Amino acid sequence: MHFGLTEEQDMIVKTVCSFVENEIYPHEQEVERTGIVPKDVAQEIKQKTLDLGFYACNFPESVGGAGLSHVEFALVERELGRGSMALNHFFGRPQNILMACKGDQIERYLMPAVRGERMDALAMTEPDAGSDVRGMKCSAVKDGDDWIVNGSKHFISGAEHADFFIVFVATGIDETPRGPKKRITTFLVDRGTKGFDVRQGYNSVSHKGYKNCILDFDDCRLPQAQVLGQVDGGFAVMNEWLYATRITVATMSVGRARRCFDYALNYAAERKQFGQQIGKFQGIGFQVADMITEIDAADWLTLAAAWRLDQNLPANREIASAKLYASEMLARVTDATLQIYGGMGLMDDFPIERFWRDARVERIWDGTSEIQRHIISRELLRPLGA
Repeated sequence: MHFGLTEEQDMIVKTVCSFVENEIYPHEQEVERTGIVPKDVAQEIKQKTLDLGFYACNFPESVGGAGLSHVEFALVERELGRGSMALNHFFGRPQNILMACKGDQIERYLMPAVRGERMDALAMTEPDAGSDVRGMKCSAVKDGDDWIVNGSKHFISGAEHADFFIVFVATGIDETPRGPKKRITTFLVDRGTKGFDVRQGYNSVSHKGYKNCILDFDDCRLPQAQVLGQVDGGFAVMNEWLYATRITVATMSVGRARRCFDYALNYAAERKQFGQQIGKFQGIGFQVADMITEIDAADWLTLAAAWRLDQNLPANREIASAKLYASEMLARVTDATLQIYGGMGLMDDFPIERFWRDARVERIWDGTSEIQRHIISRELLRPLGA
């Protein structure tokens, strides 16, 4: 069993880490203050990512991506996690689900997304359907060769920059022994489509500048050609491609925790009270020891889950474990760092209070901690008939 990185993987880590430090960090304070990423800054980050050859690095070489393995892409996401999400959004990683594109969809959506010509956004969550995906009310009914969509979505990340949207919509109901079960279909929807509106969402305390939007559909007519995958096959498309989002949360949590830990470690070594560095006090030193232990554990748990995907091994439980542990670890690390800084940790002179605020959402989006525990327990108990 080999735990080290290859020379190429080490180069990936160093390249992305350097990019984040030089191209992301300098803009963070302004984005945090204004809640806006200037267009010129966004375009500059995007172009430099393209020049590096890292844009759409999560896609295979056959469609123009970098063809990174799951482990390598996890390393990329881990280093990006150190920086502002509002800014590293433009270090483009289109949704892998676009690999389900067929026919004309390939040239209209997949290839432009990989080349950085068009940006996408994923739309699944609704006001009354968060963890309960089958509870969605946004629906489509057939009208000749078209579909008429009505309803809304919210908490849609990156929607303000998106040229098109990957939208999950209810397209029917099946009666089952456990009650009605909605059929879900995935649609590709262009910005500007008649009957489709994108509007500003809620003000969040986490990840300033990384906005969420609300999507409204009012008798929005979509041709059959806009269906991604099969009609009523939305769950199949989802299960095949969207597992990566949970690994992304885990890897980014690790990266952000490492950056936060660096602040804690240096402060513990420099700050003096009662005539000595506070890190020499057991109450601080033990916290530092616990923090790095948890960070390393989350890091290896996440990379192990990505490795299983590379080996074509079942990884649903392992991915859920990584997302659960890493996101909750980040909460503990940011809180402990703030405690080490004391009152200054809550002042915006330091980024600690930002790390602390940003950490909270990681236990909610892409499947809450409770959903991850449900997945883990289900995977363990089902083989035993429970």
